Amino acid sequence: MIEFKNVTKIYPGSDRPALSNLSLQIDNGEFVFLVGPSGAGKSTLIKLLFREQLPTKGEIFFNGKNIALLEKGALLKHRRQIGMVFQDFRLLKQKTVFENVAFALEVLGKSPAEIQEKVPLALAKVGLAGKENAFPAELSGGEQQRVGVARALIKEPTILLADEPTGNLDRGTSWQLMELFAEINESGTTVIIATHAWDVVDRMQKRVIALSEGCLVRDELRGSYHD
Repeated sequence: MIEFKNVTKIYPGSDRPALSNLSLQIDNGEFVFLVGPSGAGKSTLIKLLFREQLPTKGEIFFNGKNIALLEKGALLKHRRQIGMVFQDFRLLKQKTVFENVAFALEVLGKSPAEIQEKVPLALAKVGLAGKENAFPAELSGGEQQRVGVARALIKEPTILLADEPTGNLDRGTSWQLMELFAEINESGTTVIIATHAWDVVDRMQKRVIALSEGCLVRDELRGSYHD
């Protein structure tokens, strides 16, 4: 379970908080869309949950632990439970599809045998079987994003965070990606997606948390992009 308790985040030099007195709870296994205009605080919320940043005030709990207090070993364990998917893919251009996904396991110190076993399975799960030896430049945007999803899933995370994952994709490809996220969620993974894709949000009818100027303005169990 994820719990934000009266969380405020103020960036140095800013004239207003990126998040202001935010309180919310996300249960294990939920599928949540974070919506709102640019600058609403969606990306900040994701960065705080990953512990890339710390709150200025308030507390963030993950499965009962205050993540701001985690020491190095516990912090690494926390981050291993989270898979991240980015708008700009963040693939290593000089590495093949296989090598990009394998890298996520290499940094965890996994054995070559385990990597050889798990990477093809992860690629097959996202529909990229047979693309192991391709380089990112040889793939479509949708395929590159699927590599990013495979890289996030290879760690077997309990939470999948995606920050504008469809921002560089066309509508059809965006929907295919969201269907993949839905399948991942059905397997028990908590999925949290920050997005401007109003049509996808309206169609999927998942929980919607709406932010505006750092404040929680709407939280609906089966919501739409707009009020």
